[in-house]
Amino acid sequence: MLKTATELQDELARAIRERRIALGWSQREVSERSGVPYRTWRRLEVEGEGSARHLIQAAIALRCETNLALLFPAPAASSMDELLKRQSAVAAPKPRLRASRRRLSP
Repeated sequence: MLKTATELQDELARAIRERRIALGWSQREVSERSGVPYRTWRRLEVEGEGSARHLIQAAIALRCETNLALLFPAPAASSMDELLKRQSAVAAPKPRLRASRRRLSP
């Protein structure tokens, strides 16, 4: 069953609060550690409301940042050709841009 945005926000708020409590930090302490304003931190914990930046700062402070990249995984390739194309794009070294070194005349 799919969850609504409100249900997901409530779960996120609860998870943030539970993680903070498990680490033994007060809201004020984690607010200072994360750089998230105290009132915003309270909103994160109660309503699951805040900006993406505040959520990222909270994840870092709560030591959960490694899983943020998993929120939006790349879609599965629809064919072998597409898979090979993606793999070669990732594996191919990017050309380095070099600043030209022109000598200035004295």
